[in-house]
Amino acid sequence: MKYIDEFRDGEIARRLAAAIAAEADPGRDYHLMEFCGGHTHAISRYGLEDLLPANVRMVHGPGCPVCVLPIGRLDAALWLARQPGVILCTYGDMLRVPGSKRVSLLKAKAEGSDIRMVYSTMDALKLAEANPERQVVFFAIGFETTTPPTAVAIRQAEARGLANFSVFCNHVLTPSAITQILDSPEVRELGTVTLDGFIGPAHVSTIIGSQPYEYFAEEYAKPVVIAGFEPLDVMQAVRMLVAQVNDGRHQVENEFSRAVTRHGNEKAKALVAEVFELRKSFEWRGLGVVPYSALRIKEAYGRFDAERRWDVPQDSPPDTKACECGAILRGVKKPADCKLFGTVCTPENPMGSCMVSAEGACAAHWTYGRFRDA
Repeated sequence: MKYIDEFRDGEIARRLAAAIAAEADPGRDYHLMEFCGGHTHAISRYGLEDLLPANVRMVHGPGCPVCVLPIGRLDAALWLARQPGVILCTYGDMLRVPGSKRVSLLKAKAEGSDIRMVYSTMDALKLAEANPERQVVFFAIGFETTTPPTAVAIRQAEARGLANFSVFCNHVLTPSAITQILDSPEVRELGTVTLDGFIGPAHVSTIIGSQPYEYFAEEYAKPVVIAGFEPLDVMQAVRMLVAQVNDGRHQVENEFSRAVTRHGNEKAKALVAEVFELRKSFEWRGLGVVPYSALRIKEAYGRFDAERRWDVPQDSPPDTKACECGAILRGVKKPADCKLFGTVCTPENPMGSCMVSAEGACAAHWTYGRFRDA
């Protein structure tokens, strides 16, 4: 297949669904976690769960970087935005996520803070060049996909001598989150979350490759199939996972071979390794403190680190009461299980990050209305 519409062919999807139904053992259930929020949206948008047999169940994972950022880090960004002479830049999804006092970056902007949405790290650099008398802070978030552009911006800032540019780094790592889920009490001890396999993320894997997932296949005996974001990609990945479970195999397979290799993008990984290093620990919404799960700027580039330039608060306030975003990110609950979903919590009045982000599970369920059918 060469064109996008071929990856959305309804007839092929129906044939794949029939094949999955024929191959799935009616005497057992299959619980497959789609880690990435892009897959969650594809599943909801195209109604893929409606095509699957009842015993093949999808479990939402924590693969939304906006969703997993804890409230304390957002509060810290708000604190930075309120410092004299600061222009805070970030991607659009972060603007509407509520902080601990129900204040978002968008509300802080309305109150007078200079907060700007950018489409790339280069936009933030241009702002720094255009405003030499101001301090421009880029609020960096994301998994391995968005980390290389941040590294490029830091190197460019050094090359251009931009002393007024810094980064508030919140880049997190996919493999650490998968490990945390597999080691969680719900999966390992209580058994309240059953996981038979993973649909591996697409864009992340173009950077890190398929090799990092081999650990989960070997250590935890969980099959992983890396899949693209189109509906037929997801359906094919489900079929491949069902086949592995049936055969008792636990391997890493690459459905998204048109973009992902075993070793990923070596140039991008080398750039990230030059600029960043591992944090010993980092808090995730829903997952708690996860060791070696995030990046910080190396000492060599420390002058571009906002946390070194300012004494940024390191508080850890609790999530909004009654909001089940944390449980949804762990796969313990689905969006419709939250009492706030669709009542108090809507895209116009989000109570948690899962309803805000373009990759959030709650936003996907609301936008495509699957919960209304239930």
